[in-house]
Amino acid sequence: MLLPVIMLVASLFFPIWRIELDAPQYPEGLELQLWANRIDGDVDIINGLNHYIGMKTLHTENFFEFTVLPYIISFFALFSLVVAFINRKRAALVLFISFIIFAILSAIDFYRWNYDYGHDLDPNAAIKVPGMAYQPPMLGFKQLLNFGAYSIPDTGGWLLILSGFLMFIIIVKEFDMLKKFKKKKVATAVVMLFSLGLFSCGNSEAVPITLNSDQCDHCKMSISDGKFGAEVITQKGRVYKFDDIFCLIEYTKSNQQTAIKAYYVHDYAQDNVLIPAETAFYIKNGDINSPMRGNTAAFTSQDEADKFAVELNAEKTDWKTMMD
Repeated sequence: MLLPVIMLVASLFFPIWRIELDAPQYPEGLELQLWANRIDGDVDIINGLNHYIGMKTLHTENFFEFTVLPYIISFFALFSLVVAFINRKRAALVLFISFIIFAILSAIDFYRWNYDYGHDLDPNAAIKVPGMAYQPPMLGFKQLLNFGAYSIPDTGGWLLILSGFLMFIIIVKEFDMLKKFKKKKVATAVVMLFSLGLFSCGNSEAVPITLNSDQCDHCKMSISDGKFGAEVITQKGRVYKFDDIFCLIEYTKSNQQTAIKAYYVHDYAQDNVLIPAETAFYIKNGDINSPMRGNTAAFTSQDEADKFAVELNAEKTDWKTMMD
């Protein structure tokens, strides 16, 4: 119980949450940090930008949460310390349930704050897009006009999450919860669910390209051919789409600071079907004519690549060679 005490106190000295914004005009990005008692980061710049679309300016004094949150976290740290000394498992259970309720209420309040911030716009703003709202994501990535917004716990937030997890472990141990179930069946189910959860978190599914609507993020041309397109998904979840494999390669080489989680390319043998780029089979040149003269086609199988290589008088290549 002393470990959650330390983590709860430490969370007061680090930002709890952060929202990162990136756009072509801000290659290094902008960051908004939410501490227990204040808003920090590139607040002035973000306020200046948001003024044009009618969003409210952000000021610490406008949010009562920054007044009460340090006291609430301190209360839970003191509560944990008391539980550690009185050594009563029921007190530990009350602490854990109270902490979970606090977490749920905080999430609801954060969502309400984001919703109000993104929807309550000045009708006299310089830039108005009918039906457009600018609600930041609670967690994860969201595209807002030309800005990509990425919301995630910061150091203080992870400390709070870890302290709650440790409380949960203590409850499981003190109440012998594992012994109340059939060990083999429950353990197997838990392991399977946990594995599936890890797989789903680590997997980035391709986002379909809308032909004749989506624009190439490198050459800015409309993507109209479903045989040569491509896309990348960053570690933050942002999707960049391209009308040619050549554009994907040039974009990633020009933006090496961007961490890429997954690459996808169109399967030449199908229409507008994206496949993992790193396991695809490639042919190039010959009679292949792609939008930006990359003249490279991708296939799901080696047999298909060999077949079209003969038909199109093309030569074989591979992903590593193209990316070098």
